[in-house]
Amino acid sequence: MPANNYNRWLVLIGVVLFTTLVLSVFIGRYPSPYWMPPSLIAQDTLAQRLVFMLRLPRLITALLLGATLSTCGTVMQMIFRNPLVEPGFLGVSQGAAFGAALSILWLSRSTFVIEITATVFGLLGLILSYYLSKRIRFGGWVLRLVLAGIAVSALFSAGVGILKYMADPLTELPDITFWLLGGLWSVTWRDILYVLPLVLPGLVIAYLMRWRLNLLSLDDETAFSLGLIPFRERAILLTAIVSATAAITSISGVVGWVGLIIPHISRRLFSANGRYSLPGAMLLGGIFTVLCDDIARSLIAGEVPLGIISSMLGALIFLYLMTQIGSRK
Repeated sequence: MPANNYNRWLVLIGVVLFTTLVLSVFIGRYPSPYWMPPSLIAQDTLAQRLVFMLRLPRLITALLLGATLSTCGTVMQMIFRNPLVEPGFLGVSQGAAFGAALSILWLSRSTFVIEITATVFGLLGLILSYYLSKRIRFGGWVLRLVLAGIAVSALFSAGVGILKYMADPLTELPDITFWLLGGLWSVTWRDILYVLPLVLPGLVIAYLMRWRLNLLSLDDETAFSLGLIPFRERAILLTAIVSATAAITSISGVVGWVGLIIPHISRRLFSANGRYSLPGAMLLGGIFTVLCDDIARSLIAGEVPLGIISSMLGALIFLYLMTQIGSRK
């Protein structure tokens, strides 16, 4: 497909994303299920507060969440040359979950404290994966990092299991469980300001380096012969996107399948060229997560956790794509 056609697709998806955000402002359970008349905002003070203090920060966070997870998934799948890699691959999601559970159990149930500990332990997952990859004496750098990430993820998952076992089943365990299910019901403008210093630089760095992703997906010798310093550039990309993922996960909880399935859809639309598939994944991830959040908060009177909706829809889309690929063969 010519480059102009890819650009048209990006513009079209950008328009769809903007339209989805605008319509999502009026989707909810007030004043009646599923829809708020736009004229009500000018007349009803409660509707104004609901839109500007709850729905807008929530929609912006859903957009950032989808864009970040999709970007992280795209970069990791290209760098590791593995289509089944996702953002929690280097222990980030599991580390953030451990930090949140640790805070709920022993530090504080304050949202701000949970966010800080989740971010710290998410970044700690990346640091441990990197450190262990340097200590492993088997295979190349990519394989060593993969093996280290699997081990760190397993350790943090075991730690979360221990903390859940120790938690009070009437007070602490429900808080840990709901955080692990993922959700944006408590997001405020303060939360957005908290994550922006890590999320925006991560997305900008990934976008600016999208030209290099195609080369970084090659083996080290080939990439070096083309003028890259593979280890340094991969380290910069991974640090940027994993830091962004850790920050956004700290306020959203664990939201699965977005970083796994959206890169596949983007590659089917824009080819495997990172120049187009990465921006496409950002936009598609934003649309997917905003739609999932719309369903989560409007489907029933009691909110459905976002992680459940994203996992269900993501798994269905994944099965559809796999069966389509199989039928073409």
